[in-house]
Amino acid sequence: MSDFKYEVKEAYGVLSETPKGWTKEFRSISWNGREPKLDIREWAPNDETMAKGITLTNEEAKKLKDLLNQIEL
Repeated sequence: MSDFKYEVKEAYGVLSETPKGWTKEFRSISWNGREPKLDIREWAPNDETMAKGITLTNEEAKKLKDLLNQIEL
């Protein structure tokens, strides 16, 4: 796998935390200098490494928000 760069533009909050200190977080991240996308993934303590996650454009996030509003949680 090739190297990549990322920059956390904004950290919105922690969704959960594992006993080992990994946190599932909702952030805005710029990948390889591109426009920032909304991102949900797990991060190791001190952001040493990250797990696979999901990135959403603003349009995708709006659609997800609409879908979540349609279901009872």
